[in-house]
Amino acid sequence: MHYLQVLSKIQKQDQVHAKKRAPASVTRFAVSVLICLTLTLPAFCQDGGSAEKETYGNGSVIFVSVHDGSGELISTPAMVKLCRGTIPSGRQQTSRGIAELVVTTLGEFTVDVSAPGYEATQKDLSVHIPGRAQVDVYLRRSPGGGSTSGVPGRPVLTPKAKEALDKGLLALGVDKTADAEKYLNEAMRLAPGHPDVLYAQGVLALKQHNWAQAQTALEKATQIDPNHAQAYAALGMALCDEGKCDAAIVPLEKSLQLDASGTWETRWALAKAYYHHEQYDDALKMSQQALAVSNGKAPEIELLLAQSQTAVGSYEDAARTLRNFLKNHGDRHEAPTARRWLASLATSGKISAN
Repeated sequence: MHYLQVLSKIQKQDQVHAKKRAPASVTRFAVSVLICLTLTLPAFCQDGGSAEKETYGNGSVIFVSVHDGSGELISTPAMVKLCRGTIPSGRQQTSRGIAELVVTTLGEFTVDVSAPGYEATQKDLSVHIPGRAQVDVYLRRSPGGGSTSGVPGRPVLTPKAKEALDKGLLALGVDKTADAEKYLNEAMRLAPGHPDVLYAQGVLALKQHNWAQAQTALEKATQIDPNHAQAYAALGMALCDEGKCDAAIVPLEKSLQLDASGTWETRWALAKAYYHHEQYDDALKMSQQALAVSNGKAPEIELLLAQSQTAVGSYEDAARTLRNFLKNHGDRHEAPTARRWLASLATSGKISAN
């Protein structure tokens, strides 16, 4: 039997066991709101002391200071969006260059900042101490000083619709889906044609495993705003969750075309779609990118990398990838899978048994 057939049989067995362990993870494939260039400036977190502990509990207030190229606080109102992992956690417009966002849970966040006449920028932030956290973001002028705020004719949210959307995003960020549904339904009533509202509705539907509703909302968001990279990514991930990997390729590719910085979740989903479509060279390249961009957040990407390396005949590379995974993550539930694949490479004569 051809080796890829053997590996495919093992993979199908693993997938059956995986489904018994847990349902498909929506949050793994939900989309982050990453807009443009990643900056490497450090984020600083401070312990606010017992008084702030009483105020914020186990959460934190995040102060985002937005600077222009000279280092001065930006005078133009900028929109700051916050995501915890892959779920929107809130947004706020700056006042005199500063935005304050309160989060009720700690962890890893992504801060997105956009302002007319500047290139949109994103930055990662770790918040592990309750109280206060500070992050500085520096914006660069867009070529010609033009606006990057969206496509012409894009609907504008009324204050009430914006408030409902913001509350819905905050509820999504802490997995309060019932509250999120209430607020997002209100936002939908007030602004049914706004792409950000449709995008949020799509993310909510993903969390509820309502694939058809998610697909409908996200497709409509991309039709209204053809430059909505996040909606394209979420749509592709929804299709992946449905097992429609072939159909997922186009929206995932479109998302990365619109947002070259992209997210590791988007790249991982696209790598999986390529692999299932037997585009193994593309799967190898994209899985390598996903692993690099993830910065260790999803070591299981190494298994997809090993699959892709095997598919293109790079057996020794695949073995090294699997051994590296077992060395660093031997306690993870994917470890038995990695051991079986490594043993299969050896018994099939593709690599040395040592």
